[in-house]
Amino acid sequence: MTDLTLNVPEIHCDHCKMSIEGAVGALDGVASARVDVAATTVAVEFDAPATAEAIVAAIEGQGYEVPPQG
Repeated sequence: MTDLTLNVPEIHCDHCKMSIEGAVGALDGVASARVDVAATTVAVEFDAPATAEAIVAAIEGQGYEVPPQG
């Protein structure tokens, strides 16, 4: 299992939380997706076939920018 935490500064509300958790959680291989609205982070546990790139694409597909991490 791989753990990934992404900073997503555009997270502001419960709608953001539900939108991102739904999109990321629907990816094959994702065990859990948790959005922390206060910290503006998305924590994901996943295995193949899910990838970090696919997770970022799912978040961006909901209209949220994921800036370069690190």
